[in-house]
Amino acid sequence: MLGTPHAHGRVDPLAALRAPDDPPWDVYLTGPVFLDIIFTGLDSAPVRGTESWARGMGSSPGGVANMATALARLGLRTSLAAAFGDDHYGEYCWDALEQGEGIDLSPSATVPGWHSPVTVSMAYEGERTMVSHGHEPPPDAVRLHQDASGGPPRARAAVASLTPGERAPWVAAAAARGTRVFADVGWDDTGAWDLAGLADLEHCEAFLPNAEEAMRYTGTDCPRAAARALTAHVPLAVVTLGAEGAYAVDRRTGETAEVPAIEVEALDPTGAGDVFVAGFVTGTLAGWPLADRLAFAGLTAALSVQEFGGSLSAPGWSEVAAWWRRVQSVDGQDPAALRRYAFLEGLVPEADVEPWPRRRAVPTIGFRRSA
Repeated sequence: MLGTPHAHGRVDPLAALRAPDDPPWDVYLTGPVFLDIIFTGLDSAPVRGTESWARGMGSSPGGVANMATALARLGLRTSLAAAFGDDHYGEYCWDALEQGEGIDLSPSATVPGWHSPVTVSMAYEGERTMVSHGHEPPPDAVRLHQDASGGPPRARAAVASLTPGERAPWVAAAAARGTRVFADVGWDDTGAWDLAGLADLEHCEAFLPNAEEAMRYTGTDCPRAAARALTAHVPLAVVTLGAEGAYAVDRRTGETAEVPAIEVEALDPTGAGDVFVAGFVTGTLAGWPLADRLAFAGLTAALSVQEFGGSLSAPGWSEVAAWWRRVQSVDGQDPAALRRYAFLEGLVPEADVEPWPRRRAVPTIGFRRSA
């Protein structure tokens, strides 16, 4: 079995590849950490002037914590540089990530007098609407990614969220150290949709936009054509197609792959895109074929939307194993679908070696202990 338990009792998908001179971290991340409050079970969008009651609610760390948690739960040694609020929300997020998920927060810091950013997410009809509030941290807090040499920590990979018209100096510094940089991007509020504005893309190995973003950036009307066009700017383009799955093109090998989505009943889609990226990064670092990486990324994202919240909805290997055992036991299962995920047979643990079930988002934080 390629993935074997490491010292903390979790599956290590890179166990067979590790060497004494490896970087200390598998993946490095930096970005804002939010406190997410998620309402689910809404029948429709809130109506102006009325009060809506949600049947479900959860709280969890959000923002960059979504991807950091997803990576850590898949067994990757994850380091996060972030500013944390000097409040109960910040304390909760720090504890949930460091103690709960085993994420390295040594490049992070609590900023005195600065409160945590907050996002309220409302999930309904398979979609979500979000309202956020927060302030930029002090300038000295955003340089937390620098180590003693003035650059980011050594890592096999890093995930960068690109911002149109801006450069993040740490991206070039990481790539110069041999770190493999994977990039995603948010909606371009400027409306320019100019690939030249994503200057850090030149340092990236892979770019993972959704279909709408990919088509707007390339001026195409087909997400598959958009993926092919993006390979003029980055070696590997992965375009998520929503309910249709995902499509990828690798310029270096000429390989293409497309995998359909797994149909599930979605409780909350918050953070699913981050979990998809985490699954793809895991498979890439492990050296899997492109189609297997896409299938695994889609599976982890599908498992995540069946739980509350972004970060704490991410699955671990025990949940992946439980899904694989369950689908094989279904009578009349499509043989082609089973073959698509047959690569899991040599990866998933035969027994639950990880904490089960995983910690999930809860309606509130900081319950008083009973006497």
